[in-house]
Amino acid sequence: MPRERWVGKDRVMGVRRVVPDLASASLDAAKDFYGDVLGLLPVMDHGWIVTLADPERANARVNLMSHDATAAVIPAASIEVDDVDACYSAAIHVGAEIVHPLTDEPWGVRRFFVRDPDGHVINVLSHP
Repeated sequence: MPRERWVGKDRVMGVRRVVPDLASASLDAAKDFYGDVLGLLPVMDHGWIVTLADPERANARVNLMSHDATAAVIPAASIEVDDVDACYSAAIHVGAEIVHPLTDEPWGVRRFFVRDPDGHVINVLSHP
C-alpha cells in the first residue's frame, strides 16, 4: 500500500515507486552490464527505454534511456504516484518549472516533467 502524504487541506497524494532514469549510449551494453553485475532482467523494452528489475523484488528497478519518445530531455528519475493530476496542480501552485506538459502517452501512462530546485528533471507519472 502506498504511503500517503497530505498536501494542502483536502488532497492526499501517495508515491508508489521511485526509479532512476539513466541515459545510455548503448542500451544493449547497459542491459548486459546491469544483468551481469546486478542480476537485473528486462521487464519492459520500448526500444528507447528499457526497464530492468530484480526478478525477486519487482520494485528494485532502473530505467535505461537512449532518449525520450515525446520529451526533449531524459529525466533523472521517474516517480510513480497515485494521482498525477493532483501532483501537476501542486507543481503549478508552487510555481515549479514544467519541462514537459501533463500528457497521456501512447504507451499507457499519464505524466509530466518538472524541474526540482537543484535543476533535476523529474518524470511524475501514473498508470490509468
